[in-house]
Parts: sequence; structure tokens; C-alpha cells
Amino acid sequence: MNFLEKMKNEVLVGDGAMGTLLYEQGISKCFEELNLSDPNRIIDAHKQYIEAGAVIIQTNTYAANRLKLEKYELDEKVKIINQEAVKLAREAGPNGIFIVGTVGGLQNFHQEEWTKEEVLEALEEQIEALLVSNVDGILLETFYDLEELLGAINIVRKQSELPIIANVSLGEIGVLHGGVSLKEAIGKLENAGADVVGINCRMGPSHMLRSLEDVPLPKRAYLSVYPNASLPEYQDGRLFYHSNPEYFESMGEQFVNQGVRLLGGCCGTTPEHIRAFSHVAERRTPVEEKWVTPSLKKVTKKIEFPRSLEPLSDIAKKRRSVIVELDPPKKLSTDKFIKGAKVLKEAGVDAVTLADNSLASPRIDNMALAAQIKEDVRPLVHVTCRDRNLIGLQSHLMGLHALGINDVLAVTGDPTKVGDFPGATSVYDVTSFQLISLMKQLNEGISFSGKDLGQKANFSIAAACNPNVRHMDKAVQRMEKKIESGADFFMTQPMYSEEQIEAFYHETKHLDTPVYVGIMPLTSSRNAEFLHNEVPGIKLTDSIRSSMASCETKESAQLEGIKIAKSLIDTATQYFNGIYLITPFLRYEITAELTAYIEQKSTAKLTH
Repeated sequence: MNFLEKMKNEVLVGDGAMGTLLYEQGISKCFEELNLSDPNRIIDAHKQYIEAGAVIIQTNTYAANRLKLEKYELDEKVKIINQEAVKLAREAGPNGIFIVGTVGGLQNFHQEEWTKEEVLEALEEQIEALLVSNVDGILLETFYDLEELLGAINIVRKQSELPIIANVSLGEIGVLHGGVSLKEAIGKLENAGADVVGINCRMGPSHMLRSLEDVPLPKRAYLSVYPNASLPEYQDGRLFYHSNPEYFESMGEQFVNQGVRLLGGCCGTTPEHIRAFSHVAERRTPVEEKWVTPSLKKVTKKIEFPRSLEPLSDIAKKRRSVIVELDPPKKLSTDKFIKGAKVLKEAGVDAVTLADNSLASPRIDNMALAAQIKEDVRPLVHVTCRDRNLIGLQSHLMGLHALGINDVLAVTGDPTKVGDFPGATSVYDVTSFQLISLMKQLNEGISFSGKDLGQKANFSIAAACNPNVRHMDKAVQRMEKKIESGADFFMTQPMYSEEQIEAFYHETKHLDTPVYVGIMPLTSSRNAEFLHNEVPGIKLTDSIRSSMASCETKESAQLEGIKIAKSLIDTATQYFNGIYLITPFLRYEITAELTAYIEQKSTAKLTH
């Protein structure tokens, strides 16, 4: 008899968190490697859960895939780690205990840029290792990405008819990341071939219970829940969960009322929590019917652009367009910055763009300055992945939306090591690609976690690109990937070669997404050498460096820098409508002059 047959008439109990038991023992290295180096510790953990009443035991293989093991230099040991894990679980479990091979989800919001193909290949390798090791089923758990989980189910079903337990992790109550409802997800998992479907991790019992209230009983599959012990508390660099087994027992009763037939535990749960669930399973039988109140469809409002704020991407498709970067000041006075923004508007710029602590040095918050200037000139705010975690990023973007600031540039951000505080933490919860996708998600009225925001944002999203690379085709491939993520237009790093600008045009002319070509006027030979030798992503030609080096005064150097910039503009405007001028050292009179020069060229072209 397999565990599905028992589940027809019984509520079954799974185990709790392997990681929690090991973490409490002071172990902080790769848990899966212990299958090889300390097998008795793993056997003991399994036995503790079996003695507490668990009849479905997970193998210690949650992260035993090639991509996760790679950082421990264990990626060539996927097969043996998984197979040894099954042996240890078998050794711990007497007859009547079911062993399920555990496979954890890979896709989340961290910065790994694994392709879909790499993820599926890693999952397939691990699943194959478990299936040949005499498991009683496969447990797929902690999947935030529904498509990844459906892919994993497909991999199992191509090779085996063993039972599949498929658990998603929710971003918000009843909702997956991306806005997919739990009800919809469970239907898709059941149709894909999962036998037990449910939720694990991320939430405690209360939020999981609320999530299940809108979910009807599946037609064929059974429901499962593996809640966390509670919300975690952070103390002295470690996470702690409250011990609340009595609460688990009362919540277990309510889970059964919602149709759950498999009760287990995730982060923070211990044998005591599982013992509480086993008490419930001993006295309860599964429910056969469940009434679910039909939910009303929510309507999310769309806020349209005012007519005067046509998207910059559309402007650049129709006519010459100029964006000028004006860095927020490092000191508290904003007078010069505000004056510069007004001068640039009078010169005819379409937008003033504000960097987000460029070169990892603290400046006045660009959102605050954008709010101050937006009545005079259109602000385009840079948003980096460096300084804010996912919570801060969404809060920041919601704040921009509340202020009516809709133009944003998604960038990775210079690492803190290059800035004024080299010991500061670089966050990088997401890549620039993911940040673009998340901004687009806000435009659908869906939070990063999948929650309905009740209103759609209206961000016009710029992406950065760097043509100053040896292999320009790879830079273009990154641009194409950013377009897939949702980029509306591009702003390039400054270029200092007419030939490079022309080559960049030919490499990108197949793209329909507008490009604003970066031009940054030089102010001195020292400035030129610093940019060329020390700033990532910027290279100057030998002739430009020689020209700047030959200038004997500050005035002649500035004039030469403007002359070089005009020559670059002459070439850029032959191929691109968008020009992105970067103001050096808040010398806005230079970029104002260049803006006027571009306007004169456009007017002259029209009159001819």
C-alpha cells in the first residue's frame, strides 16, 4: 500500500524541518553534505520525527541540486548525495514509514541569473538520482515559481508513476508571486499530474489557513500544508522561531476542516510540532465535502499618463529627444541643483535624470529632489539594486507612484567597495533584469509578493546598456533580455568614439526599442584619464586623451571637451533620436549649451 491509498481514509503526518534541528546544533555549512560526512546526525533527526508520529519522511536533499551545491564545490556529487540521503532515511524508518525524495525550488528573487533551461536540467538530474534510489514518492517543495514547479512535475511524470507531493510557497495570503491565486495554482498542479497539492514555508499556520479557505477540494488530488512554526525573530545574527506546539494542535484541527489530509512542518518546526499534528491525525478522519464562498473579481484601476507626459520611449520614436543627467549633490545645499534643473528645462530638455548614489557615494535622495523639481521639469529617477532589499525597493517605487513620478531607470548600481563607505553592505536582492520585471508587475497592480495593490502603477522603464565592451554582440544580447523583462527604452554609458557609435547602431538597428546615446563632456585631462582608467564601462580613444592632455588651461580644456562632445553628438544624431547628456560636476551650463546645440541641429534639419 502506498501513502495515497492510506490517505483515502486517513489524515497523515509528515515530518518537520531538518534544517531547524541541524541549525539548533550549531551547524551552518551545507546540510545536504552531512549525508556523506555525518550520516548518524541525519539518521537521528529522522528518528526524532518518526518517534513524534510522522509517517512520511523527507530525504535530506532540499538543495541537493547542481546549481545550489556549486557554491560548496559539490556540484559533481549530486547523485551520491541524493542516493545516500535515501539510504539514511530508509535506515531510520521502520516498516510503514514512507520515504519521499525532496526537491526544493530554485527560482526566487535572489541575484542568480540561471536560465530556465539550467534550472530544469538541475531539477532533472536530482529527480533522476532520487527515482533510482527506491523512494516511495517525490516531494516538490518551496516553489515560488509556478511554471518551475509544473516543469518539475513533468520531469517526474516522464519517468515514473510514483506519487508526487507538490507544494508552492505564497507571497501573500492566497496568492503566489506574480499574482496567481492559490486556487488556480492547485488546479494547474493537479492537472499536471500531482497527487497531493498544497503549500509550505513562508507563512505560519494562521496565514496558511486563511489561504486555504477559498480553495475547494481538488477533484482527484489531496491537500497538504507544511507551515512554518511562526514568524521568525532576528537576534544576534540568527533567526529564532517561537515554540508553540499546543497552538499547532488547534490549528491542525482547522486544517483538517479545510480538507487537508497531509500535515507537516517547515521552518522552525520541531518534533514537538509534529507530535501535536499527530494527535490531530489520530482522532480525525478526512472531510469529504467543503463549502467555499464564491469570490468576487477585483477590478484594479489604471492611472493614465497626463497628455503632457508622453512616454519618453514614444517621444524618441517621433523626434529628437534629450535627457540630461544632473547628479544630486553630496552636500546638504540644493540651490545649485534646483537652479541647474530650471536652466536645463529652459534649454529644451525632455527630462532631467537623477542618479541613485552614483559610484556608491551618498547624495541627497533622488526621490526627494525629483519631487522638488517635477513642477518645473520632468524627473527620471534611477533605482539601483544595491541599496534596498525587496521590501525597500517596493516601498520606494510605491512612493514614486504616490508622488506622480513615473519615469525610472533600473540599474544594478556600483558596488559599495568603490564608494565613500567601502564596508557598507551591497544588497543586490535582485538583478536589473528582475527589477525591470517587478516594476512591470507593479504596472499590473500586483506587488512583488503577488498581492493586489488595488491600483496600477504607470512606470515608464529605462534600462542601462554598455556598448564599451570587447564583444558588442553580447551587450546587445543583454539588451534583448532586458526587453523581454519589460524595458521600454535604453540609456547607454557614455561613448567617446564616432566609429563606436556607428557600430552600435548597426548592432542594434533590429531593435524597435528606442535608445538614448550617452554623451558626457570632458572637463580636463585628469577627468579624461580617471574615466578611462578607473570607471567601469567607460573607455576613451587615444586621440581624445591626447587632445585633452594638450590643453594648457582649465578654460581651454572645457572648450575642448565641449568640442569633442559636439562631434560625438553630430554622429549620434545621424543614427539615434535619443541623446543622453551626463552633466560633469554639476556644471549644467555645459549640458545646457549642448542641449541648445542639438536643438539648433534639429531646427536646421527641418528648415532644409
